[in-house]
Amino acid sequence: MIKRRKNKIVKKGFSYHVTEEQIRSYMKFPASKKLLWLEEAIRFSHYALTENKKRIWEAFRKGEI
Repeated sequence: MIKRRKNKIVKKGFSYHVTEEQIRSYMKFPASKKLLWLEEAIRFSHYALTENKKRIWEAFRKGEI
C-alpha cells in the first residue's frame, strides 16, 4: 500500500508479483487442493505464532505498519 504524506510517498504493507504462467498453473489445481493448502496454512499460523506476532501481522496486512 502506498500512502502520501506531505508530498512524500510512504510505503506500507507488502506487495508481490506473479507471472501469468504462475496464475495459469495455479488455476489447474482443483479447488479442494487450494482449500486444503489454505486450511493447513491457517492452522500452522494459529499454532506457530504468538499473539503478539499475530497482531503485528494483522497490522502489516492492513497497511498500518
